[in-house]
This record gives sequence, C-alpha cells and structure tokens, in this order.
Amino acid sequence: MHIAIAGNIGSGKTTLTTLLSKQFKWEPHYEDVDDNPYLNDFYEDMQRWSFNLQIYFLNSRFNQVARIMKSGKTIVQDRTIYEDAYIFAPNLHAMGLMTTRDFNNYQDLFKLMTEFIKPPDLLVYLRASVPSLVRQIEKRGRAYENSIRIDYLKRLNERYEAWISGYEHGKMLVVDIDEINFADNPEHLGMIVNRVNAELNGLF
Repeated sequence: MHIAIAGNIGSGKTTLTTLLSKQFKWEPHYEDVDDNPYLNDFYEDMQRWSFNLQIYFLNSRFNQVARIMKSGKTIVQDRTIYEDAYIFAPNLHAMGLMTTRDFNNYQDLFKLMTEFIKPPDLLVYLRASVPSLVRQIEKRGRAYENSIRIDYLKRLNERYEAWISGYEHGKMLVVDIDEINFADNPEHLGMIVNRVNAELNGLF
C-alpha cells in the first residue's frame, strides 16, 4: 500500500511521514533534499536553475514511485510526483522563472512518466496558512530556505488548494495544521492516526 503526504514547504510533511511510519510500522520514503545538487543554486537564481531543479525532482520522484510499486510493502512517501507537475513547475512558469519551451518539455515528460505509475492509495494533504509555513521554515533553519519570499509561498498555497479541490486520483484526507500540532502533541497525532485508519479501512 502507498500512502503519500502532500503539502507546501514547511507544512510538516517529513515530520508526519516519520511519525506515521513509526506508528504503523510502515517504510518511509523521504524527499531527496539534502543530496539535491540544484537546491542552493535554485534559491540563489530561480530563473537560471528552475528547469534543472524540476527535472531532478521529477526523475527522483518517478524512481521513488517505481520502487514503491515493486516493493510489495506499505510505504509512506514524503511529497508526491503530482505536486511537482501541478504546483511547482506551473508556478515557476507563471512567474516567468521557467520558459514556455522548458515548461512544455517538462509537462510532456511528466505525462509520459505517469502512464507507468499508479497514484497513492491514500493522499494526506497538510493544509497550512502562510504564517504557519513561515514559522515552521524559520524553526528548522535551513540556510537555503532563508531567501524564500512570502509571495512565493502564497502562490504555492493557492495552487495547492486548486489542485486539491480537483483531486480525483484516489482517497484523500485533509489535515488543517493551523489548528493542531501533531509534532509535539500526542493527542493531535492520535487524531490523524485515527483518521488515516478510518480511510484505509473504509470506516467513514
């Protein structure tokens, strides 16, 4: 079974992936951030490195899903391949940070890749306001994220909401992280665990 955690930068995807993997004894698959050779350059010069970064993420995510499908295990994944294609790449294109030629090339590659993979059995979307995202980003203190602008996070949030409102790939659970603190409050985590259980076991 494949469970995927989706959400904007700083929404808590990695934390929830870790907590759910421990709770359910699932195997976690994390986003390739620390080994990504483009991230630092991208945040320094988005226009120059946007296409390279998105192709790297697309390839990394495709490989990840292919391994998940072959594994035969229950796996919880930090971020989905759909977020790259429906949120991050279109946002960069709309902001003038990715050329139309590169964007079309990217989209064609994504469409081809998705013919060979299955969507997650359950998508958990972490909904967060921009102030919540900013607090979380500042709290974790990644140097390359210091230059992330408020308007960039706002644009991403708008695209996330548009994507989620039309999501039809399978079961979905929306968690509003402005209202809870699952990282530090066991009761809040328990609420999410119960909701995940209900979705996976068909108890609505």
